[in-house]
This record gives sequence, C-alpha cells and structure tokens, in this order.
Amino acid sequence: MRIIVLFLFVSQLSFSQCAMCKAVVENGDSDMAKGVNSGIIYLMIFPYLFLALGVYFLVKRYKKNR
Repeated sequence: MRIIVLFLFVSQLSFSQCAMCKAVVENGDSDMAKGVNSGIIYLMIFPYLFLALGVYFLVKRYKKNR
C-alpha cells in the first residue's frame, strides 16, 4: 500500500509528454497542458493497477493452497 501512495505523489511531480503531445501543448494554453498531463498520468495508472491486482490475487491464491 505504501508503494502505491508513493507512486501517486511522485507522479504528480514528474509530468512528461511524448513529442507530439508536447508540440500540441506548446501551441495551446496552460489549462490544456494541465489536462494533457493529467490524461497521461491516468493512462499510466491503469497498467500498474492491473498488475497490482494480479499480484494480489496470485498471492491470495498461493496462500490459500498452502
């Protein structure tokens, strides 16, 4: 649980974008840039969430079979 909280706090500090997103945002306003950054963060969270859920269920199943 602690590592999830750590990733949430670190992700707020480390905004990054691909080259195309950066080019689009540089021509827009700051509100649009914040929206693009937030969207990137949300897209990054789901693979880690699915991985964490998979590990949780595997550990739960392993402990049950022991």
